[in-house]
Amino acid sequence: MVSPVITGYYRYTDIFFEWHQALPDPLDRSPLKAVLSQDALVHPDHPLHKDGIEGIELYMGTLQNFETRLLFSSAQVEYIRYWLHAMQLTQNPISLPYSDCLLTESSLRHVSPVNFTTREDLRKVLRQIEKNNKRLKGVDPTLNARRDIFERVRVFWSQKSGVWCALDFEAWDRDHSLLTEFGWSTVCWEDDNQIDEQGHLIVKEHRYYNNTFVPNHKDRFAFGTSEQVNKATFKSRIQKLITDLQSAGPLFLIFHDNNQDIKYLKSKDVEIQLPNMAFLLPDVLPQEGIFIIDTSDLFAALEGEAGGNRRSLERVCRHLQISTTYLHNAGNDAHYTMLALQSMASGDHVDLQREKRWPHRTGTNATTGTTQSGTGVKVNFDPWEEDDDFSDQEGLFGPIVDTTQSAVAEDNPDEGE
Repeated sequence: MVSPVITGYYRYTDIFFEWHQALPDPLDRSPLKAVLSQDALVHPDHPLHKDGIEGIELYMGTLQNFETRLLFSSAQVEYIRYWLHAMQLTQNPISLPYSDCLLTESSLRHVSPVNFTTREDLRKVLRQIEKNNKRLKGVDPTLNARRDIFERVRVFWSQKSGVWCALDFEAWDRDHSLLTEFGWSTVCWEDDNQIDEQGHLIVKEHRYYNNTFVPNHKDRFAFGTSEQVNKATFKSRIQKLITDLQSAGPLFLIFHDNNQDIKYLKSKDVEIQLPNMAFLLPDVLPQEGIFIIDTSDLFAALEGEAGGNRRSLERVCRHLQISTTYLHNAGNDAHYTMLALQSMASGDHVDLQREKRWPHRTGTNATTGTTQSGTGVKVNFDPWEEDDDFSDQEGLFGPIVDTTQSAVAEDNPDEGE
């Protein structure tokens, strides 16, 4: 049997609840309901099962109004109807759902696969989608824009194409025009194998300019050997790095809070020409160009932050459970920025990923535990997670627990899932 081609997507709810009811022959309805049952979908013998993938692969799509939907692909729907007929479970191939159900590329901002291994996983995600769509009604457009970027980054990263390069500069904290270090961390792929590289340069002439307000960690590069170079070599090495990386296809430059680092790239000490630099990611993976990605924006999308509160790299890594050492070394900061990007980009859809990382801590009423329309999806971190000073107290007394929230979660086990 020839595998159908994906021409669009159908909402899971339309296929699961409505398709069988629309069939004119009552004898066709039971076989279709049976093959679409949640227990059947996740079974390894299901006709939609893919080799190497446990359970069922469906799709998460974001509509143009930013609502999320669980989807079947059109190819999956086509295959089901022909499989039922080939197995002689229906007398003829059943009719497709009516055309208005089909979501085409223009109807969706982005789509990505999602796997379910149990019926419970599938039901849990359906509940999460419904709650999150309610929470996101009327939220600040900034959050929707960040969520859109987050999903585009996930889709592009999964395609293992182009070069992804995290960059960081360090400057003397008494004169930010005086650059002292540069670090980079790159990821690309050859034959589907990920290749990682990193490096660290120290400006020889500025070697002994020590900071007053931030740590002096220029000699603490943890992922290779630092190179001490003069100002002219510093400039030419960075220029060559960017030029070489552009030759491999699209170049994604990754920063943590990019504003100052992009100024350094354009400064007289570096003079990188970026005429085709773009801050917005296209709808599909580009073949060329330079695109800016900011991990502070990605984390804001993940934690549901709509305002201007940008987390530091140290705080982002802490929340993502990435251990760090000697931050404020440009090479280390570039490496940890890349790890933060990988952690988020290789994870699930933004809402599923948030709930897996911080379950039962999003958008609920603190008193009733019920989901509130328009409350957003902001994660409620505990004080000991946010404040360095709490770590000492935790060592003596254990983590501070909000017993009210714990009781609410127990009384409402479905809420926040």
